[in-house]
Amino acid sequence: MVEVKSLSKRFKLPKRSEAPRGTDVREDGGWFHAVRNVSFQCGAGEILGLLGPNGAGKTTSLRMLSTALAPSSGQVLVDGIDLVADPETARRRFGFLSGSTGLYGRLTVRENIRYFGEAHGMHGRALAARIDELLTRLDMASYADKRADSLSAGMRQRALIARTVVHSPNVLILDEPTTGLDILGARLVLDFMREQQMAGAAIIFSTHQLHEIEALCRRVCIVNLGETVFEGPVDALQRQGSLADAYLAQLGEAPTQAGDVGRTQSSATVTVGA
Repeated sequence: MVEVKSLSKRFKLPKRSEAPRGTDVREDGGWFHAVRNVSFQCGAGEILGLLGPNGAGKTTSLRMLSTALAPSSGQVLVDGIDLVADPETARRRFGFLSGSTGLYGRLTVRENIRYFGEAHGMHGRALAARIDELLTRLDMASYADKRADSLSAGMRQRALIARTVVHSPNVLILDEPTTGLDILGARLVLDFMREQQMAGAAIIFSTHQLHEIEALCRRVCIVNLGETVFEGPVDALQRQGSLADAYLAQLGEAPTQAGDVGRTQSSATVTVGA
């Protein structure tokens, strides 16, 4: 069980002489409050979708969950363990994938997965078997021995997912895991997420694709301007109308027009599809 309680994160703004102050309501007293009050929970065997416009605070929230950033205030509990008080213990239970997650370009796919497995204390036959399992499941056997710097975007994303889950974490934190993938690649990633859910993992993932929320999630958290504006069952959100219109309503935006399959407003992209 992952419990996020009133999480916040602020960053010091440059001096006014170095950069003009903007009009974002999160700027206050020389600080930018990227995350002001985010709360949600995700149980074992559950997938929680994290929605919100670009810049809403989703990635910052996920980076705090991964311990890459220390929160300014609030609490994160993972199976009852306080992440701030005991980050090392909590970190061993995580698998974290974001846009900044990297591979070592001079190493092959297999070598990258092995390196991260060893970093998590895995060795020998157990690690070799796990690598073979992931190469097969993620359809990477044909390029397992190619260097990472020669991979296509789709190949690279699969390799990143493999290195993220090599140690079979209890909690997966995935920041827009299907971004840049074609339909087949995205479907493979979503199917893999379902398998991890069935195996009992708690999965928290951010996305702009509403059809992914509908396909995978029972619960959703919507973040806007650094605050949770909705957290609960997807069904409860959909009772307010279509998922797209209900999402837009939480952001204070007008409903979509009939026939729309996508809408861009301010900095947010809402995509509806199958």
